[in-house]
Amino acid sequence: MKIIFMGTPEYAGRILEKIITTTGIEVVAVYTQPDKPVGRKKILTPPIVKTIALENGIQVYQPQRLREEDVVNELEKIECDYIVVAAYGQILPKEILNHAPCINLHASILPQYRGASPIQQTLLNGDTTTGVTAMLMDEGLDTGDIIKIATVDVGADEMAESLFERLTDVASDLTIDVLQNFTAFAPQKQNETLASHCKKITKQDGEVAFENAEVIFNKYRAFSPWPGVYLASGLKLKKIELIENKSQNESGKILQINKDAIVVGCKNGTVKISRVQPESKNEMDILSYINGKRLNVADTLS
Repeated sequence: MKIIFMGTPEYAGRILEKIITTTGIEVVAVYTQPDKPVGRKKILTPPIVKTIALENGIQVYQPQRLREEDVVNELEKIECDYIVVAAYGQILPKEILNHAPCINLHASILPQYRGASPIQQTLLNGDTTTGVTAMLMDEGLDTGDIIKIATVDVGADEMAESLFERLTDVASDLTIDVLQNFTAFAPQKQNETLASHCKKITKQDGEVAFENAEVIFNKYRAFSPWPGVYLASGLKLKKIELIENKSQNESGKILQINKDAIVVGCKNGTVKISRVQPESKNEMDILSYINGKRLNVADTLS
């Protein structure tokens, strides 16, 4: 079985590694996004998928635009049985979709959370179940027929990183299952009445106010480590817990000071904060911060 693989971030890289190590499957080409400058020094850095491919002697292609005629023509010359796509970052044109069955691994239970940030959206909404959908791609954004769905439970305190890890493992196993048993599946149309979308996360999404404790906590779960959650003042909330979401309080009021944390009121509910990071400073424990600011019970954290 010959595969063209398309993907860019670590999620895709782990799936690619699983395919490479599976007997009977040959990855004949890898498509990924162009190298990008990273960090303050803007060092040109390859996607993890490119690194894995080169380490395994696989030809890598990094077109700026997959839709360009010469790019499509080049790909059409590569013989393959399937094209596997995982977080590639570009829409596949019709010509490529027609070249071979294109299988996408999307980290949600489609048609829920089509788009760029399904894992974060799962946590933002406080969902208790999510999964990975293997989908037969069409020209839409995550709209193709569903081949198979693998579901997982979401912990009440689960963070984005741990959920990402678990879903990546599920996606890797699901990929092999679908490839090895493709002809046994009968892809099903998505129910458009249940469709929802999620956008690309920006730094601005991490700003919070002490309005709703559950919302703040879910943003903390979804946006750690990036973009994190922070107040309008720039103070980052590095470690927080949800206490409850029913009481009514003055927004941002310090209700308790304990030996290693403080309890802060929200208009709805309360949160416990144990570590923060002031703007342009190092992370610190919350007691050091409030002592430096001379804050006490009944003062407002901002």
